[in-house]
Amino acid sequence: MAVIVYQDVCKKFENSTNYAVDHVSAQIEAGEFITILGSSGCGKTTLLKLTNRLYDPDGGKIIVDGEDIAASDPVVLRRRLGYVIQQVGLFPHMTVRDNITVIPQLMKQNRQKTDRRADELLTLVGLEPGEFRNRYPHQLSGGQQQRVGLARALVLDPDIMLMDEPFGAIDAITRLNLQNELQRLHRDLGKTFLFVTHDINEAFKLGTRVMVMNEGRLLQFDTPSEIVRNPADPFVKSLIDAVLSQEQFFQNSR
Repeated sequence: MAVIVYQDVCKKFENSTNYAVDHVSAQIEAGEFITILGSSGCGKTTLLKLTNRLYDPDGGKIIVDGEDIAASDPVVLRRRLGYVIQQVGLFPHMTVRDNITVIPQLMKQNRQKTDRRADELLTLVGLEPGEFRNRYPHQLSGGQQQRVGLARALVLDPDIMLMDEPFGAIDAITRLNLQNELQRLHRDLGKTFLFVTHDINEAFKLGTRVMVMNEGRLLQFDTPSEIVRNPADPFVKSLIDAVLSQEQFFQNSR
């Protein structure tokens, strides 16, 4: 069943002659891990922000769970969609627990229940609650902050998770560990993930299918293996060739 449908979606920003998202159509099925791959300015982050109505499209439709989101209250919509960004955005004056539970607290949910939920989520993302719940963001590493951001996005138990280059500012070893953790979470939770990245290795490792974008257009949307075997156009082929060249370099260096 398709949980997100993009129907000829387009977006052009003021004073720009080109579309940031150029008539994109695609369907995403429940439980998929979709990576959105492309270089800076290709439209991948814009597509994600259109999905949770941080931006509204200039044309086309976005259907989430069978509902045209243009008719949705943006605040209600965003509470149904987990959202994780590269900068994490933790509140520096709040403890880890309060950062995770900030939305449930604004919704006047039971404090004991939300505190228990915070501990469950800390455990889920690999942080021991007794050690981390009362820390402040400045007392965490970048990778730990990213885990807290992930826990916060999961607190309302959304079926769909939107992730905008969440590991982009993290060192290579921590990034690899977080990728493995995210794969485990996806497998265990069965949620639908949309994950924006400019790293082709990350996109192909995580994605059950990959959306390759360039200059606002969706060039190819398929499994990693099919994209490698049959790149849809010269731009996609250049991405594949770059990875193969890199692999050849490391093989020759051994």
